[in-house]
Amino acid sequence: MAHKVGIVGASGYGGAELVRLLEAHPDLDLEVVAAHSQAGEPVSSLYPNLAGDRVFDEVDLGRLIGLDLVFLATPHGPSLQLGGALRHADTRVVDLSGGFRLTAQDFSSWYGEEHPTPDLTPTPGVATPTGEPDRAVYGLPEMFRDSIRGSSFVANPGCYPTAALLGLAPLAPLLEAGSVVIDGKSGSSGAGRAAADRLHFSHVHGDLTAYGAPAHRHTGEIETWLPGDLGPVSFTPHLIPMSRGLFITGYGSTTDGVGPDEVADALHTAYDDEPFVHVLAAGTFPHTKALAGSNGVQVSAVVDERAGRVLVTCAIDNLGKGAAGQALQNANLMLGLPEQTALSALGVYP
Repeated sequence: MAHKVGIVGASGYGGAELVRLLEAHPDLDLEVVAAHSQAGEPVSSLYPNLAGDRVFDEVDLGRLIGLDLVFLATPHGPSLQLGGALRHADTRVVDLSGGFRLTAQDFSSWYGEEHPTPDLTPTPGVATPTGEPDRAVYGLPEMFRDSIRGSSFVANPGCYPTAALLGLAPLAPLLEAGSVVIDGKSGSSGAGRAAADRLHFSHVHGDLTAYGAPAHRHTGEIETWLPGDLGPVSFTPHLIPMSRGLFITGYGSTTDGVGPDEVADALHTAYDDEPFVHVLAAGTFPHTKALAGSNGVQVSAVVDERAGRVLVTCAIDNLGKGAAGQALQNANLMLGLPEQTALSALGVYP
């Protein structure tokens, strides 16, 4: 029997990508596609790729509680309220917002507001706290797969942290504390569907700009879940003139004796058995376009022995592995389904 699922925030880019993926899922029935301001409108009126008779539903908590799992593809404000209500009703949740990725204390520091349900936030640096099954699990399967399988509440990672952690986590034992610097670039869909002057085509086209530095919220998320005690991380995101795709370049000083072989071994040990991560040969770099529409990841690292640093690059689709694809990967694990169901590591090219 298929599991009944719903999406709140289905009119956003991440929510619409979830609709697309779920329409092809053999074991999940999409019962609710809720969107507050677009309720009653045809889904295809916003997303012509989602042709059909489906219309956006009202956000009805009673109806959501009756489902097997709910994806929250909303900003963190609505997710904070709905996530708590759904979990207290024992409904499984995958939250795509930043509402439950950090401890209550860190959430307050990075988001500038108190967390309404601190009992549901994760324990620092722990994927799933013993004896506290209601707490959110950080949903990066390549790091916390076993914890996700037993969870009813998953905090889907942010797009930048997904790429940064996948690139740097295997290398953390090889790096000097306090040396990690991350440069991130994302397509404009990462900023969401809401109209904003800085996202007008005439402003974005032919332009490249940084934003959010040095205190972008994803910095705290990266620092929280990066293994080891590497100290503060410097992170600068950039907006690039394309609709989707995300690329990070991470730098870190290597400890004594670390060279190309140690770096390559660390990446291959971490990812050779992973279904969605492809380690490229040193000197070969990822392409965002190669991952468009997929849940795939490309990662590569080279060692600058002259400078004593490693340079790691990682690319994903910000709406795929960076949002909806990873959310579905987590849902598959939570519901005991094959992890790769309705997902592909191969992008659409060209």
